[in-house]
Amino acid sequence: MILKKLLGSTVTRSLTVVSVLSEAKKSFSEGRRTRALLLLGVAVLAWKWMVVGLAAQGLLKLLGGGRSSDSRPA
Repeated sequence: MILKKLLGSTVTRSLTVVSVLSEAKKSFSEGRRTRALLLLGVAVLAWKWMVVGLAAQGLLKLLGGGRSSDSRPA
């Protein structure tokens, strides 16, 4: 019950959307326009269904597309 309230709160949804938009901006600046556009679509869906945003970000991390610039080999 408490978890459902937390996951459905406006603050949590807003943070998820901001996080997805941040990933989209990073992808766009790296020249990955298709990924950036898909993430923008996910951000719209994430406002209604937060789990969509979390799943998309988790998938990016698993596929290695969500690497930070510090973790790239020299």
